[in-house]
Amino acid sequence: MNQAEIRMFERRNPITGAVASRAQAMDVAQACDAADRANAAFEGWSALGPNARRTMLTGAADALAGRADDLVAAMADEIGATAGWARFNIALAVGMIREAAAITTQIGGEVIPSDKPGCLAMAIREPVGVILGIAPWNAPVILGVRAIATALACGNCVVFKASEVCPRTHAIIAESFAAALPTGVVGLVTNAAEDAADIVGALIDHTAIRRINFTGSTAVGRIIAIRAAQNLKPVLLELGGKAPLIVLEDADLDEAVKAAAFGAFMNQGQICMSTERIIVVDAVADEFVAKFGAKVSNMAVGDPRLGQTPLGAVVDAKTVSHVRSLIDDALSAGAELVSGGEANGVLMPAHVVDRVTPSMKLFRDESFGPVVAVTRARDEEHAMVLANDTEYGLSAAIFTRDIARGLRLARRIKSGICHINGPTVHDEAQMPFGGVKGSGYGRFGGKAGVDAFTELRWITVETQPGHYPI
Repeated sequence: MNQAEIRMFERRNPITGAVASRAQAMDVAQACDAADRANAAFEGWSALGPNARRTMLTGAADALAGRADDLVAAMADEIGATAGWARFNIALAVGMIREAAAITTQIGGEVIPSDKPGCLAMAIREPVGVILGIAPWNAPVILGVRAIATALACGNCVVFKASEVCPRTHAIIAESFAAALPTGVVGLVTNAAEDAADIVGALIDHTAIRRINFTGSTAVGRIIAIRAAQNLKPVLLELGGKAPLIVLEDADLDEAVKAAAFGAFMNQGQICMSTERIIVVDAVADEFVAKFGAKVSNMAVGDPRLGQTPLGAVVDAKTVSHVRSLIDDALSAGAELVSGGEANGVLMPAHVVDRVTPSMKLFRDESFGPVVAVTRARDEEHAMVLANDTEYGLSAAIFTRDIARGLRLARRIKSGICHINGPTVHDEAQMPFGGVKGSGYGRFGGKAGVDAFTELRWITVETQPGHYPI
């Protein structure tokens, strides 16, 4: 295919409307070609010793770190990210690749005692083949790398489907891996939004694809899970969230305020772990809301390209409209606006809405934007009921000075992650990251990631003559 025949699509800067990037709008056949190339590379990559893979992955980490300025620029242009958010993405993503490199020699098995005389029984972990990794736009470097790195460490090849919202950012990730790894081990698929369903469906159906990992909305996750189930292919899903941060009467309110502001408004609330609900007991509710409202009122929003404000742009005008509709619904039903204001295009101020009840959409629907609901609980038990009154279950937080109490309550919250006296937004490369209920299943990170990206096999060796009944 010559250059004139390559179909392209554009991503526009959400602030200026100017073209931010152009990428190839692949069709189904081209996407399947990437899976074929990854499959062809699998035999050689999986046969490498762990230290060889470690060396190459370390090289990929260095290559990604070397593209930091390019990534900052791409994230600013494609999603309106602040430089601080972009560099946080890069630092954690580089750490994720280095962590993946470190575990190549730790993909072990075990010898299991057998009741059969002379039988050596082993459980071993092996790479599965080609992994389809699908990452979103909101933390594009972190989540893009997470879709790739551990799978590679385990000896798999990867087809990485970039987000249509940040194709250039995701292409830089693929280029960084390609600079350090053999040809075909990581393949990149870019597509126009209107082709996404057909391309993802065809890749899930492709015989070379053995497993799928997806980070994104719960609605799309369900579609992917159904399609994969029809092919009997395992899926790792990290989906939506409605994270509660619980403030008990014995909490350090100043610490809770800091953590809630960070958790609710880092990256304008566009993080799967974002604090979407603050559940505070009545005994300290007025004091907490006063302190929190004062904190948030001083968090300015501005053009992220200038780097002068803690809050930048949301990804598109639809986000502004969605968040505004949730706020208006709550206010019309009796909630109270503590902090907020009108948006200037995609520059939307941080909003705090107090006295939100479970009957309001703001309590239930994921906002994925700069708004947090404050719900007042009668006591500890009521706070637990409210925290679990959601279809989601990704992250949660509890603030209390009584650590034993915090641990006891953490066990009662139905979420994959719970932090005591820390924000709901917290990620580390070596931790088992994932959710329950509508937030998905399976875990990224550390040894849990190894479980997700390997096949556990039982192999035996007979060391003495057999005795059989026939």
